[in-house]
Amino acid sequence: MNVPDEQYETTETHVERLLGRALNSFDLPDFLVDRLDSALAHASSLHSCVHSGPRHRLTHRHTYLLADGSSLTLWELVHNTGRDARDQHELYADETELRLAASRLPDGFGAWPHPAGLSLDLDTLEVPQDSVAVYGRPAVAPWTCEPDGAADHARRVLRRAENADRPGERTAARLRGAFAYHIRQVFGRQCGPADRYIGFTLYEHAFLLLDGSETSLWEVEHTATPDGRHMCEVYEHERAAREAMEHRARVR
Repeated sequence: MNVPDEQYETTETHVERLLGRALNSFDLPDFLVDRLDSALAHASSLHSCVHSGPRHRLTHRHTYLLADGSSLTLWELVHNTGRDARDQHELYADETELRLAASRLPDGFGAWPHPAGLSLDLDTLEVPQDSVAVYGRPAVAPWTCEPDGAADHARRVLRRAENADRPGERTAARLRGAFAYHIRQVFGRQCGPADRYIGFTLYEHAFLLLDGSETSLWEVEHTATPDGRHMCEVYEHERAAREAMEHRARVR
């Protein structure tokens, strides 16, 4: 553990710096950020590292000792795969979300070694500019169940949706009663003309509700936008999500 000392960065400063540089810090659960206020000490370690020429992808594990004697871990993704080749920092509350975020990176940086030999690297498909088809494939990410923060996770998924036909207040109200969730990637592919590849990724966010039923949100992430920026869309049904990908591929 890095015990606060005048010769080193204090844990409070470390937390402030970590949250300040993360592009997605606003997506972290509020209760988690509040718990960090009581951090007494911290330890940081490099978790994985991928280099290809001048570009890289690093992941770090940051563990904090809290005043109540418990510990808390944040996962940081650092990469320079953007257009300006500058380092970008992202923070995640669990390793599952870190792996999913890494899987979105282009040019092979999404590959993630797994003990069972599985990875989340995307297929690459080159097709004529006027004809792009999006097809599914079996999920490669292992299913996991997270018992904490399910309702907050649902809120964050809905909040980042940009499509006008995203789930409404009725769905949001139902998901406030979620007490567990899991995430899996069910599709990932890059396609398009040789001068501009477009990425599509589909995730299922499945939630277990207090009445014992299960419901899912289907999240489409793609770069089929006029300026090539990353866009997130969320749907209540898988069919609607796949139709949205097909539509985006045709009219990009």
